[in-house]
Amino acid sequence: MSDGSSTTATAPFTRVLPEDLYRAEQVRELDRCAIEEHGISGIHLMKRAGRAAFTALLERWPEPEQITVLCGAGNNGGDGYVIAALAAQRRIPVTVIYVADPDKLQGDARTAYEFARREGVIMQPLQESQGFSGVVVDAMLGTGLQGEVREPFQQAIDWLNKSGQPVLAVDIPSGLCADTGRALGVAVKADVTVSFIGLKQGLLTGRGPALTGELLFADLNVPAEVFRSQIANVERLQLSRLLKQLPDRDGDAHKGNFGHVMVIGGDSGFAGAAAMAGEASARMGAGLTSVATRPEHVSPIIARRPELMVLGVSSGQELEAFLDRPSVLVLGPGLGHTPWSEQMLKQAVTSGLPMVLDADGLNLLAEGRVIPNTSQRDNWILTPHPGEAARLLGCTTAEIQKDRFASAQQLQKRFGGTVLLKGAGTVIAAADGSLSVANVGNPGMASGGMGDVLSGVIGGLLAQGLEPCAATKLAVCLHGTAADLAADENGQRGLLATDLLPFLRQLLNSQLA
Repeated sequence: MSDGSSTTATAPFTRVLPEDLYRAEQVRELDRCAIEEHGISGIHLMKRAGRAAFTALLERWPEPEQITVLCGAGNNGGDGYVIAALAAQRRIPVTVIYVADPDKLQGDARTAYEFARREGVIMQPLQESQGFSGVVVDAMLGTGLQGEVREPFQQAIDWLNKSGQPVLAVDIPSGLCADTGRALGVAVKADVTVSFIGLKQGLLTGRGPALTGELLFADLNVPAEVFRSQIANVERLQLSRLLKQLPDRDGDAHKGNFGHVMVIGGDSGFAGAAAMAGEASARMGAGLTSVATRPEHVSPIIARRPELMVLGVSSGQELEAFLDRPSVLVLGPGLGHTPWSEQMLKQAVTSGLPMVLDADGLNLLAEGRVIPNTSQRDNWILTPHPGEAARLLGCTTAEIQKDRFASAQQLQKRFGGTVLLKGAGTVIAAADGSLSVANVGNPGMASGGMGDVLSGVIGGLLAQGLEPCAATKLAVCLHGTAADLAADENGQRGLLATDLLPFLRQLLNSQLA
């Protein structure tokens, strides 16, 4: 049995992730189609998967003193046995620790096990207080896991996570739900994950980004016709493609061509939120940006950014007089939770203008006192974080995070418009039922004001004529990528929301370079 290198002339893996994301059952169907309809044997696919993972391991850890492979009972375990055999062929010390009895292996996994035995791989069962050495390969549980992780896998995962050893996960970290990104009780925390054939949607949201480490992809040289058999369930957003939707500016353009965004917010003590949203809108290229806020905040906001038109409004009646000016509203940054806040929401919604609804605007909507919490609109964009989403749906944050894709779709069906569910792997649910996810951003974004800047970015793009869903997708990618650039320059810790602004402008104009 060869290492499979002759089966494909292409690189075994790539860091360029595909746009199409699939549920686990869809990937199994892709696998079946490749085998039964295109004549690629299952063991050849397993060999290619093992080779891709082994090549990735050696690229990340070029001279491992030891490789330990944790193998389960299914095809994921079979991939692990192939990796062990390839390591043995290279004279790298390797040990398989089997967490499931190899005597019960069947089919291709059994063939892979016999390959490893012939190569002289040392094999031993999982033992009490098991220790691990060298680079550890997680090939225990694949995408077929149903329900919570059970023993002995639970104990193996706990020991592995506490070992401090570097980990490469095969296809998916054991214990991570391929469809939702939820940890099924316990899950392996990997440094590198190599996913095969179809990229699983759960790798990019929820706990997925924290558990996968660096995510690599290998299509195993499966023919393109195979992928036509399945319609991807989720789209992975790409900034370069989304930027092309921005129209060119004519030589005789003027500010009236690019819309007027009004940010409504900044209750007492929260002027900064409205100011950041306003500045982000202006930096996105909105022709005009105004901020309707508490009168005492007018001077500070103007002093920070004189290009903003700042209106002091003490009541909903005063706000109403200004609502014939904007083409887009951004409601919520620093809005607060007072009678003034409620009046602002009431007038904004009554105007019928396209709207980005964020922060306390969402919390007031959830309460249902000012406007019914059954309200539906086609022309608003809701941008909740998981806690706000839970209030909108009357459930817990844990229930939202249990399946972020389903939660976003439920919000969209209830309230209409476009829904942006924030968090690691931001999910966007569109009015047509489609789902998107953005794998951009970093933990440095866990600081105040990031959402205010994002709402301003969306508003600024919306004002320039982008459709709500298109504006939301582009805004999320710009926002997260700007945060990544800012973190690359000065680190994640201490990253501030306003640190994103120069990078946002740079990215927005990058398609002109």
